[in-house]
Formats: sequence, C-alpha cells, structure tokens
Amino acid sequence: MDRITLSPSLEVSRIVYGMWRIGDDTDTSPARVTAKIEACLEQGITTFDQADIYGEYTAEAVLGGALMANPSLRAKMQIVTKCDIVAPCGKYSDVPVKYYDTSAAHIHASVDASLTDMGIDHIDLLLIHRPDPFMDHHETGTALDAVIASGKVGNIGVSNFRPWDWELLQSGMKSKLVTNQIEVSLGAHEGLTNGDIAFHQKNGEHIMAWSPLGGGSLMTANDETGRLLDMIAAENGVDRAAVAVAWVLAHPAKILPVMGTNNLTRIAQISHALKVKMDRHTWYKLYTAALGREVA
Repeated sequence: MDRITLSPSLEVSRIVYGMWRIGDDTDTSPARVTAKIEACLEQGITTFDQADIYGEYTAEAVLGGALMANPSLRAKMQIVTKCDIVAPCGKYSDVPVKYYDTSAAHIHASVDASLTDMGIDHIDLLLIHRPDPFMDHHETGTALDAVIASGKVGNIGVSNFRPWDWELLQSGMKSKLVTNQIEVSLGAHEGLTNGDIAFHQKNGEHIMAWSPLGGGSLMTANDETGRLLDMIAAENGVDRAAVAVAWVLAHPAKILPVMGTNNLTRIAQISHALKVKMDRHTWYKLYTAALGREVA
C-alpha cells in the first residue's frame, strides 16, 4: 500500500482505519481489538483514527486495552485522535449543553486523558474535531504548539474545517497544520466544487475523508449510483464498497479515506479498493450518477 507524507515527521498509510465504532462491537476485548489491528497491518494499513468522544468517551480506552496487552503493536502504528467536542454523555454527562472547547486548559487536559486511555506516550496526529465559533485562535494555536513542544503530540491537524477556519487557526500557530479530515464520498461530494478540496490541493495538503461509504447508504442504495457501483464491482472482482472507496482514492488530491467496520472479514477486504481500475470516464460516470444529472 502506498504511503503519504503529511509532514517531515509523519508518514501514513493511504487508507486509514477508523475506530469510531470500536466501542459498539459486541466484543471489545483486547484480543478482538488486536485482531482488527493485525488485519489492517497485514494489508499495509498502519494509520488508526480515534477521537476522545468516540463511544461516548470510551473508544480510546478500548484501543488502549489492546495496546497495553500487546505493547509491540504501537511501533507499527500511527495513531490519530481528536479533541474539542464536549457532549453531555460519559465523563461529561453533567454538562448542560453540547459545545466545542478549544481553550488551552481543555486541549492540555484532553491530550493527557487520551494518552492515559490509550496507554501511549505520544499521539502521532492530533486533530481539532470541529470548528469552534468561540475560538481564540491565539490561545488555541499557542496550546497546540505547546503540546508538540512537550513531545506529547507529533503533528496537528483539523477536522471539518472550512478554508477560512484553517487559515484563522494557522495564523495563531508556529507549527504547520498537516491535514483536514472532512466528509467526502459519492454521497457527499460538495467538497469537490465548494473550494474545500481545491484549497488543500493547491497548498499540497492531503485531506482525510471520513464516511467514504456515505455512512453505509452507498452500500444499500437501489438507484443509478448503486447499480453502477455493482456493475463496476463485478468488472473488477470486488464488492460495492471497494468501488466507492476507489472513487475517492482516484482523485489527484490523493485523499486518504478513513474506513470503519467491526467485521473482520470486511476489514480484511478494505485494501480491495486498490484493485479497482478507475479511469476518468469511470470516475465521471459515478459522479454523474451521484449528481443525478450531467455536469454543466
């Protein structure tokens, strides 16, 4: 599997394994989580995406159980996690309202909690999970620079930021933001035309794509997009999911899809997307079907 350089200190796998559902599995034992990690590693998927809020603030500890039981795994992985969402659940069940917190105190506390829960000594990539309309970019930027200087975090990125959000935060930082994780799929293709992908492509910044299967909707779609996915899948000897992910992979911006499933068989098939032949005509056929019309 190809590798993508996000910074001088961080190289990631072209496909990322997303752990947002890891706490939803019927079996969250270290052995089960280890099996998922190893199934990814066998395909060259070495980058794992977490967030403090996943599983109502429990998913990082689920991963941590596996890493503490199998310490040798950590050196084979790049761990991504996120902070700034405070929701009234789990350890924050007493807060009166869901909000975003990009204060220095919250960032430092979140980093320390993530390190403890995952049983690791550093986070390879920390993302600010959502744009905070109450953000003091000088305070936030200084805190993010500080967690890098401390050695607790290797790199900083963001998630769900628009270009102006990115530029505001970057203006308050000495460290360079290295990625933006946004929704991109055949079902959520607005980033191709609203400037989000173009902004980062122009700057040579690789974005990550969350929910590249449209939250599962592309797997059950019984429309022209679904029929076309099935036809291309049959031609390439793969399933519908592989074609949908191949469509994202084919974009010249070298987008990094974040794939999440608890099914070991499906995990083992994630890299099948690399087998799909996706030329310009095929890419546009799928895009046209997703648009529901010809391009203008």
